[in-house]
Amino acid sequence: MARQVIDKAGNTPPTAGRNGIDRFFRISERGSNLGREIRGGLATFFTMAYILVLNPIILGSAEDKYGDKLSGVELATATALVAAVMTIIMGVAGNLPLALAAGLGLNAVVAFQIAPKMAWDDAMGLVVLEGLIICLLVVTGLREAVMHAIPQPLKQAISVGIGLFIAFIGFIDAGFVTRIPGETGSVPVQLGAGGELEGWPILVFCVGVLLTIALMARGLKGAILISIVVTTVLAIVINELADVNPLSWGVTVPELPDDVVASPDFGLIGEFDLLGAWDEVGALTLVLIVFTLILSDFFDTMGTVVGVSNEAGLLDEQGKVPNLGRVLFIDSVAAVAGGASSASSSTTYIESAAGVGEGARTGFANIITGGLFAAALFLTPLLTVVPMQAAAPALIAVGFLLMSQVRHIEWEKYEIAIPAFLTIAVMPFTYSITNGIGAGFVSYVVLKTVLGKAREVHWLLWGSAALFAAYFAIHPIRELLT
Repeated sequence: MARQVIDKAGNTPPTAGRNGIDRFFRISERGSNLGREIRGGLATFFTMAYILVLNPIILGSAEDKYGDKLSGVELATATALVAAVMTIIMGVAGNLPLALAAGLGLNAVVAFQIAPKMAWDDAMGLVVLEGLIICLLVVTGLREAVMHAIPQPLKQAISVGIGLFIAFIGFIDAGFVTRIPGETGSVPVQLGAGGELEGWPILVFCVGVLLTIALMARGLKGAILISIVVTTVLAIVINELADVNPLSWGVTVPELPDDVVASPDFGLIGEFDLLGAWDEVGALTLVLIVFTLILSDFFDTMGTVVGVSNEAGLLDEQGKVPNLGRVLFIDSVAAVAGGASSASSSTTYIESAAGVGEGARTGFANIITGGLFAAALFLTPLLTVVPMQAAAPALIAVGFLLMSQVRHIEWEKYEIAIPAFLTIAVMPFTYSITNGIGAGFVSYVVLKTVLGKAREVHWLLWGSAALFAAYFAIHPIRELLT
């Protein structure tokens, strides 16, 4: 059973629920209430809503081997549908505040690395195949066993790394930090677009960050959600009154839509070919593609589930996640559903931490988030007015909350401190949760071996470290085998 949460006044919440919903989701038992769960569900949705715009842009801008493109309207429908269904299922069956949607990074791999080698339905068939294999790993207990084999300090390091990573995402997506184009031998990122902050959208973001941290410091309930709403209103007003270049807002321009309702188009649902890629690229390339997808999906989810559950105070005394088997299986099914709908692999979202930061502790928050994704099937124009500059401050605040777990790591013990540091540093520096976990695993096994403590390493960590070593060396391996 998850450890019980004690509130700021030192009171232990009642274990008996006040009604059927409370008892089913164990809301009171986990120290929450319906208000917190609703606010958490709203906060998670608004920090994830960008995927309704971004996923169709990424997948819709790419061409397959035959020059075909996917419909943006159909992609938007598929993205919202899978996010709604799988998020609600996770809430009801997994009872954790973990929302799911099309995975960023994975969709880019599908769009720009896989689709150019084959037809779209073959590419999505590989996503389905990857999800089915991960489902098999869950059913056999291997995926859950790997998570239990990770030492607690590495789990804490994963949470801290995700905190830095998610804050970096917020800074990048808001335009506060940008890449330096066309420069060699220089720093890779800079302040603003040209070394300084300029433009109204950046001002909106800065106001949002200051408002969020001020409300949090005051202990105001709903701080993150209030900040998102207020900053969105500010962005709409500024966009209406000032001369703002629409492109400076990014993928979502904060303006009231002409139409509130849009008709969904389910044309892409079921458009996949499970075995078509065998004839397109051959067995070796197919195996390497599926291996890359599996490894990324497998460990991205692991890091997210551990990090968010840890921040919510839901890990038990052994550092285990409640209902982990169900959670991992639902996540695996989401990958299958994403491929089967042509929305790319769907996975658990680190933005769920925004809902946890708002107080969500149970799957009821997912009912709210999933319900909004379902509404987005018809109300996409209205629900996507929140610009990233208004949502990103929530990611900065959540990054701070996750970062606080760094105090639990024993920094005087190099055998755990160095792997923890590499886990924390590599995630934001390579923009990948998977890479950070891999760096931590490999260095942990190496240091334990060097210090004569190889027997202390669980055999599953040995296997995982070996897989990560192959993952990092995938290019020379491919060169040797071809």
